[in-house]
Amino acid sequence: MKKLALISVSDKKNISEFAKQLVQKNYNIIATGNTAKLLKEKGIDVIEISSLTSFPEIFDGRVKTLHPKIFGGILFRRDNKEDQKQAEENDIVPIDIVCVNLYPFVKIAEDPASDMEKIIENIDIGGPSLIRASAKNYKYVSILTDPGQYDSFLEELNSGEVSLATRKKLAVDAFSHTAFYDTYIANFLEKKFDQPQSYIRINYKKNKELRYGENPHQKAAIYGDFDKYFEVFHGKELSYNNILDLAAAVELVEDLGEVSCTIVKHNNPAGAATARTAIEAYKNALKGDPVSAFGGIVVFTTKIDEELAAKLNEIFLEIVCAPAYTNEAINILMKKKDRRLLRQLKSLKDCSVTFRNIPGGVIVQDSDNITVLDDRLKIVTEKKPTEKELEDLLFAWKVAKHTRSNAIVFAKDKTALGVGAGQMSRLDSSKIAKMKADEHGLDLKNSVAASDAFFPFADGLLEIINCGATAVIQPGGSVRDPEVIEAANKNNISMIFTGIRHFKH
Repeated sequence: MKKLALISVSDKKNISEFAKQLVQKNYNIIATGNTAKLLKEKGIDVIEISSLTSFPEIFDGRVKTLHPKIFGGILFRRDNKEDQKQAEENDIVPIDIVCVNLYPFVKIAEDPASDMEKIIENIDIGGPSLIRASAKNYKYVSILTDPGQYDSFLEELNSGEVSLATRKKLAVDAFSHTAFYDTYIANFLEKKFDQPQSYIRINYKKNKELRYGENPHQKAAIYGDFDKYFEVFHGKELSYNNILDLAAAVELVEDLGEVSCTIVKHNNPAGAATARTAIEAYKNALKGDPVSAFGGIVVFTTKIDEELAAKLNEIFLEIVCAPAYTNEAINILMKKKDRRLLRQLKSLKDCSVTFRNIPGGVIVQDSDNITVLDDRLKIVTEKKPTEKELEDLLFAWKVAKHTRSNAIVFAKDKTALGVGAGQMSRLDSSKIAKMKADEHGLDLKNSVAASDAFFPFADGLLEIINCGATAVIQPGGSVRDPEVIEAANKNNISMIFTGIRHFKH
């Protein structure tokens, strides 16, 4: 007796070739709607669902596979005598292969031209049920949900029979397929219907394995749509640490805007500058810490040209990223065969939520996308900053936002001169920033400084003043703000409160 295979696919890639080979292996093909129509056009004999169930497809195809003869054929246990008896009594024939993929809900939902009625109609009902039933009965049924599975499956089928190990793998893939689908629908409708988020549903497909994680003994992989944000067009494969540093550098340069360059090492800015040209911005960013820049990640807001490319080739850089390159620049930069060259394709500002794992779950927060508005700035000292100092203060504030806490940043002429990052004490951050500036021959006299959080005591401010800063920007909000303001006035510097804190852990 011929065996039965059920085919009902939205993605019809390679489906006729797959069906032809099943027919050659003595399978009768059951199919629905447009799938049946396509297979008939390709000369393949098809049993339509309605012929098997003696019930028509109704409600414009909303109901077609949901029938005991279909689900009975998939779910009955072949080695169970009672199941066999009930199958015979109800004229249920076993269905051993099920090939189903689902209505393109994700594609339709992401299409701005789709109205809500069209989106809802693309919620598949029968498909997930068929997939789950087949996967549940993996001991007897093979379930295929992706055209990429066809070739290896047919190869195994042609060699004799499909192994239990393969059916188990197909079952796991199938449940993953419906889980992704249902998660996307739930997330979409929750947002569309303005409902509170009851679960965190992280729904990213594995993109690829990475060589390792932060260290060689740690396994790692990348999930999701990273390729929508960056195109890697030259060099070695990105590492786990590369990706973290790249994201940190791009987030900072996007906040700086204009014609800007950032150089990041270990998630902290080794250099940052805004200038009239990209090469000037790079030179200024580089002078902030040319030693730490070695092996760093360099990101630009604007196109890289031939002159800048030649300058970049003077030191070892892990990654160069920009929105565009001239052809001449690419030819020059490709001379370094291992260095990664990336195009930024999309802004990171649409990443509105951040996640961190904790024991037993995750903690979730809005991304730190807030910007300082002029009407929120409060000059709290007798001395007011000059227009140029104000520009530098806002520049330094943005750099501090993207520096690990406790963060102190000295800047002048929209260039970071000294960065103190990730210290337990704000005093230590100030001392480190001064040490780095001195090490590279940078004078902090008449510079400005930014602190990511308030000064709990006046000593932190006095340390910055001793380093040479004449203007300071900080959130304010300490119970000792009056003491800190008094210290600023005594030393004849200007100070601005933003009312915003930028801790970065």
